[in-house]
Amino acid sequence: MGANDFRHKAEQTIEWIADYLASVDDYPVRAQTRPGEIAAKLPALPPRTPEPFEAVMRDFRDIIMPGMTHWQHPRFFAYFQGNTSEPSILAEMLISAVGAQCMSWETSPAATELEIRVLEWLRDMVGLPDGFAGSIQDTASTASLCSLIAARERATEGRGNEDGLSGGPTLTAYCSEEAHCSIERAVRLGGIGSQHLRRIPVDEHGAMNVTVLSERVREDIAGGARPAWVVASLGGTSYGAMDLVAPIAEVAREVGAWVHVDAAWAGSALILPELRHLAHGLELADSVVLNPHKWLFTNLHCSALFVRRADEYVRAFAIQPEYLKTRHGDAVVNFRDWGIQLGRRFRALKLWFVIRMFGVDELQRRIRQHIAWAERLAGAMQATPGFQVVTEPSLSLFTFRYVPDVGWPDPEVDAFNERLLMRINDAGRAYLSHTRVRGRYVIRFVVGQTNTTWEDVEIGWQEIRRCATEETARPSASGGR
Repeated sequence: MGANDFRHKAEQTIEWIADYLASVDDYPVRAQTRPGEIAAKLPALPPRTPEPFEAVMRDFRDIIMPGMTHWQHPRFFAYFQGNTSEPSILAEMLISAVGAQCMSWETSPAATELEIRVLEWLRDMVGLPDGFAGSIQDTASTASLCSLIAARERATEGRGNEDGLSGGPTLTAYCSEEAHCSIERAVRLGGIGSQHLRRIPVDEHGAMNVTVLSERVREDIAGGARPAWVVASLGGTSYGAMDLVAPIAEVAREVGAWVHVDAAWAGSALILPELRHLAHGLELADSVVLNPHKWLFTNLHCSALFVRRADEYVRAFAIQPEYLKTRHGDAVVNFRDWGIQLGRRFRALKLWFVIRMFGVDELQRRIRQHIAWAERLAGAMQATPGFQVVTEPSLSLFTFRYVPDVGWPDPEVDAFNERLLMRINDAGRAYLSHTRVRGRYVIRFVVGQTNTTWEDVEIGWQEIRRCATEETARPSASGGR
């Protein structure tokens, strides 16, 4: 493909992207296809000869797009958003074009130095102390695994990497019952094992019970185990539960355990000065993760992992085969030693574009709007007969359920809300997800997509009410009465 041909095809691609972003709300939010439907339209064998760009793009539009769930749709209220934005897309194009492998300073000095600087910006934006140093991981799952590995090496004084865990003390890890499933996955992959993860009960607000944490730590020590990793959650996935970081950190530090704060979603909201109180105790953490690709409008993958003692953290990962040695040695940062991946994309560029082209004030304004709109909608639901707000808004996330008849037992209400959610999502005008709170099936509503407006939130609310009315009118919706 020559330069002129590439330019022409790139212009067509950019036109498609611009049109898509301008009209994404014309699509159903969630893909409306059945399992296997897309695969059935794809050839079983690859082409032996080149196919024209036009044919590939036609199949992209006709086969692939109908099977896409549109995370950039302004009425995507499910999970936590996986956002992008025009500045991030522009940067991603440049990243792809340059195609750098940014594993060390020497392989792309600008990539390393920009990553250092842009994460200093982000650190200051969320109120972390100056001593924290950051790196960009792909996801919070990877970041938490990296934290676990560093904690393991602290607990074994570096012998885990050298000798393995066999024959050493039993290591234990701790998190709340509301912690993300990636915490248990890290414990599994990091060699500690699920049976040594202590899930600590929570209070009525979803926060870890620190008294029980302290008791479990003492019990494990008395039994010959070594507490290695304690995780505090800021913004649990189910309903946004907030642990109290300071007292959790104090318990962990008394026994030398590594303190990790999972703020993957809620951490972005710390750029608001009025929410900085949520970060009380964050300075005591050994590592903190937050995801700009969730609520700072930067596309996947962009997860910021901050560590308090970079030297200790890097020792858990650094390895120096001859072919990776460079003349600058320890005089520079080599991000290949800051995580699991040796190969690294130039991810800092897109976060740099986003912060510069939005500006901190605009990023703050959008997050404030999302929080205010969630609170406003929760209030409207609370005032509407039949609707129950089960958990009050935590930032821009709350949960609710619809109870057609106050006499229905919980199992029938659960089944009704499961059908209600399917009806909402099948209609395609909004997309929500579910969880369970104290055993009850509830529907999650989270505001946070880059271009969501209050009108989109209102449309989502209209869909919820319409579908609740229709589901209530179904003969089988009577709960068998």
